Amino acid sequence: MIPKTFQEVIDLGDGRSITLETGKLAKQAHGSVVVSMGKAKLLCTIVSNYEASPVDFLPLTVDYREKFAAAGRFPGGFFKREARPSNEEILVMRLVDRVLRPLFPKDYHAETQVMIQLMSHDEEVMPDALAGLAASAAIQLSDVPFESPISEVRVARIDGEFIINPSRAQLANADIDLMVGASEDSVAMVEGEMKECSEEEMTEAIKTAHEAIKIQCQAQRKLAEAVGKKETRTYEPEQEDTALEDKIMQLAYQKCYDIAKQGTSKTERGEAFSKVKEEITSTYTEDELAEIGGLISKYFNAAQKKAVRDVVLKEGIRLDGRKTTEIRPIWCEVDYLPSAHGSGVFTRGETQALATVTLGTSREVNVVDSPTFQGEENFYLHYNFPPFSTGEARPLRGTSRREVGHGNLAQRALQTMIPEECPYTVRVVSEILESNGSSSMATVCAGTLALMDAGVQLKKPVSGIAMGLISDGNDFAVLSDILGDEDHLGDMDFKVTGTADGITACQMDIKIKGLSYEILIQALKQAREGRLHILKQLTDTIATPNTIVKAHAPKIITRVIPGDFIGAMIGPGGKHIQELQKETNTEIVINEVDEKGVVEILGTDQEGIDAVLKRIDALTFKPEKGSVYEVKVIKILDFGAVVEYLDAPGNEVLLHISELAWERTNNVTDVLNLGDVLDVKYFGVDPKTRKEKVSRKALLPRPKREDKPKKED
Repeated sequence: MIPKTFQEVIDLGDGRSITLETGKLAKQAHGSVVVSMGKAKLLCTIVSNYEASPVDFLPLTVDYREKFAAAGRFPGGFFKREARPSNEEILVMRLVDRVLRPLFPKDYHAETQVMIQLMSHDEEVMPDALAGLAASAAIQLSDVPFESPISEVRVARIDGEFIINPSRAQLANADIDLMVGASEDSVAMVEGEMKECSEEEMTEAIKTAHEAIKIQCQAQRKLAEAVGKKETRTYEPEQEDTALEDKIMQLAYQKCYDIAKQGTSKTERGEAFSKVKEEITSTYTEDELAEIGGLISKYFNAAQKKAVRDVVLKEGIRLDGRKTTEIRPIWCEVDYLPSAHGSGVFTRGETQALATVTLGTSREVNVVDSPTFQGEENFYLHYNFPPFSTGEARPLRGTSRREVGHGNLAQRALQTMIPEECPYTVRVVSEILESNGSSSMATVCAGTLALMDAGVQLKKPVSGIAMGLISDGNDFAVLSDILGDEDHLGDMDFKVTGTADGITACQMDIKIKGLSYEILIQALKQAREGRLHILKQLTDTIATPNTIVKAHAPKIITRVIPGDFIGAMIGPGGKHIQELQKETNTEIVINEVDEKGVVEILGTDQEGIDAVLKRIDALTFKPEKGSVYEVKVIKILDFGAVVEYLDAPGNEVLLHISELAWERTNNVTDVLNLGDVLDVKYFGVDPKTRKEKVSRKALLPRPKREDKPKKED
């Protein structure tokens, strides 16, 4: 017997709808929901342990997976099963996690797992836009403590009109593509890319998304009420000691305030704060520290945070002594690595990124093969964050989710400025060598330098800046170019990239409720001023892209040949193309597009490239009727001579003995010898012989006809 189900339908207002359903699947989970849109179905579950973990944070895991069966496809690889998550899946996990995590109680430390699975795919539905809704709906159906329902939607501007959750086909024509996460009263997360839009246009997109999110949050409430809202579980809260909190505040606040005013370096102030903490803990016995040491650390951190924030709000002074709008000192350098195809160093304060560019053929594209999308990227960026960049020693566990996310943001910032006619596959790699505030934005800047150094003809250079916000409800301060410490203590962390003419990408995490759009626009405009300042530092280092690639970098030439010549170009088993690559020291790639062959020739030696082009010209050579060509005799036959076109080696044609001269020719060698070079006229295909016809005699003066002698009477 099929169990009773409960449904709630969300009308998107354009004939499309989203359905929330519960009661049928995964009933042993603490909360489960199926979110449907068209043929797409996502199952989301939440399970949270009833006992707290022995940690001082929420051990939350958000997992998003796309099942290949959802699209009727087999997984690739030898084992033919889903394995580690793809980059695309990791990016969705991060989007959902960033909105959910702040809404759990700060003292809730039970291990919690949210699992979202795409079970059925629809080509007209992008499932990542439904993942946040699914996660929140499952939580609302559980007894897990959570502040309020949230949702996430994609908003795109297409032909001047904002569309909620567009299809992938529609998205291809969008000039704004944003993912927005929010509750009913506050926006919490924004991430996306734009084609040089203004701050006001971006804010309008966020407003449009938020209105749609409000409706989705209300639908979750209705579904939970229809099922029967579960009573929120009780849990043992963190130990608190108000008297101890007040004491630590009195002991630490002013000292931390004075340190925050001094404008010291990261290392110096870290040592100074640690010294204050040691002075406080030294007044307690070992037994007391064993019992309340954790609370002392917690309250000290709170006092330090309040002191630093108050210095900014009351005196306009930041931890390193800068004003709120001031950018740290910047220095840049290009062509730092002599063997790379392009390189750039960008250093801003204590953050440093070294970016490299590698140029290749279509053979080096990044293949994306997921259940919901199959395609290729001919521009991609990888971001590496080694532990030494923050002065730490820790084991390397492969590419982290953070590295995937930061690399994706930088890639989106730059990709719209790569010209469509760029013939190369371009890979950018950013190595973070020092980090104290927004290494992802340093990656964008270093990437711009490296691309211009490599000779990639960027439409416009791109810079990026990380901004912060501190607000006490009445006063607020927007901080340009935030430090790592300011990222943790602030109320908003937002990264904005763009050209001189507009925004290309953004990522925002908003930690306070009810942030006004007026403050948001002001912050974005201050970010623009900082972006332009940084952009000038980049263009002072390298004003325009190099006009040619470096001598050791490969040059690429593209030729299009008729499709019926592809086989001849490749040869049996690839013999011809392999021999040609070896002879010319080039790399040759042939792709069939629209029944034509697109030939990419990659090489550092222009002579080798020219030799390949000459071979292509020879292969595809088609003589024109009525034209004259220079040929060389390569074979003598009884009935004529085989000649080869000098402009197209390998292309041969028979010069018949009857076309050698106007006079009767008994032997070919009476007129021609092996190796002779001569001109012939091309007549096309002879309708009688159905073979190509060339003539030498057609270029010779025709003998005058002599009058025949009269017969005698």
